[in-house]
Amino acid sequence: MNQRTLIFVGAHPDDETFGLGGTLARYAAAGVRVYYACATKGEVGSPNPESYPGEEAFASIRWAELECASQILGLSGVIHLGYRDSGMPGSADNRHPRALAAAPPEEVTGRIVRVIRELKPQVVITFDPIGGYRHPDHIAVHNATVRAFHAAGDAARYPEAGPAFQPHKLYFHIFPRGLLKLAVKILPLLGQDPHRFGRNRDVDLASLLEVDFPVNAALRHDKRLLARRDRAAACYVSQADTGPPRAGLLSFFFRFVRQRDNFTRAYPPGDKRKEKDLFEGVL
Repeated sequence: MNQRTLIFVGAHPDDETFGLGGTLARYAAAGVRVYYACATKGEVGSPNPESYPGEEAFASIRWAELECASQILGLSGVIHLGYRDSGMPGSADNRHPRALAAAPPEEVTGRIVRVIRELKPQVVITFDPIGGYRHPDHIAVHNATVRAFHAAGDAARYPEAGPAFQPHKLYFHIFPRGLLKLAVKILPLLGQDPHRFGRNRDVDLASLLEVDFPVNAALRHDKRLLARRDRAAACYVSQADTGPPRAGLLSFFFRFVRQRDNFTRAYPPGDKRKEKDLFEGVL
């Protein structure tokens, strides 16, 4: 227990970098054991139809990109939870027999419990309750991780997953509401519809303003960490058109936003004071 350990439970290759790469790099550089438990291999992942090599090959490409990014971020390891990418809401991929969104919730929870008990993290991070932008896999991961966080310390639950272990803290990575409001105002000025954002125009940024999550922790990253995160992002050649904009006026906005990662502390429940360290209070 002298070794500090942090786990991010996410859905796809690139969630660890495009989302909170600065935070993961920050703690890895500080000597914390940082792991990424990734539910799928991103089989759907917006491939270019003209060069799509097939599902199995594309999954291998994306996993190789994840391994590249994880080395740059300094992660101690990456774990695949064994599911298939479910695609965006309403797509046929939601119903694929191996899709995460179609998997029994108790099964997904049990796999995360096993990871928690094996790695014994003090801190666990996952998506917010709407999965950031309502991706079915992000929501499934959020639900299963919350259940697993509390079940991992109960020896009577999932006894096949190993001896009980209770992490100290659970965080949801969130996008600040104020900055989201600003993005929704700026996008129309740049000729983009905030209701149809992204490469496939399937993300409704404006609808995300319907929910609000408190900011209980905020981590601002220095230029060294931001540069490391950007190098990790460059590993995702297959997702070059889906990540944060890399050129133009919009890229400057996203670069400003991504200088800081914000979190809601789900357990113990957060208060009005903002933490500057996710391990605050962990002995």
